[in-house]
Order: sequence, then structure tokens, then C-alpha cells
Amino acid sequence: MPYDNVQIAMSQSSLRGKIDQYFANVGLGVNPAGLRRARLHEIVVLEALSDAELARMGLSRDDILPFVFRDLLAA
Repeated sequence: MPYDNVQIAMSQSSLRGKIDQYFANVGLGVNPAGLRRARLHEIVVLEALSDAELARMGLSRDDILPFVFRDLLAA
């Protein structure tokens, strides 16, 4: 079941831009469309959590994308 049509507090286009900007910032020279599509559900679920819920997981809102894509950027 695709999750590309999930709507959260921020617009989908701004979430797409946030993911694209993350990959640009870490210097990953790929088109992230497939990666974004494959992991969008996990990103949406985490974005929907409160800051307190994220903190209990040891994450801040800024940590969501690095956390979701951590396997791609492992040292």
C-alpha cells in the first residue's frame, strides 16, 4: 500500500523538499525520489510524534532524516 498520499502538518511538497535538502547537505549525489518513496511512511510516522515522544526515543525533530537514512550514511 503506497503512502505517497499521506498528509501531515507540513505539506507533502515541503516534506519532499526537506528530504531533498538533507541529501544535498550530506553530499549524497543521487536522486532521492526512490529512497524517499521507500521510507516515506517511517518519516511521516516519526514527524507525527510529539517532541516529547521523539525525545524518549533519543531523537530530536532534526534527527529524523539522519535516523531514517542511517544505513546509507554509515561510516
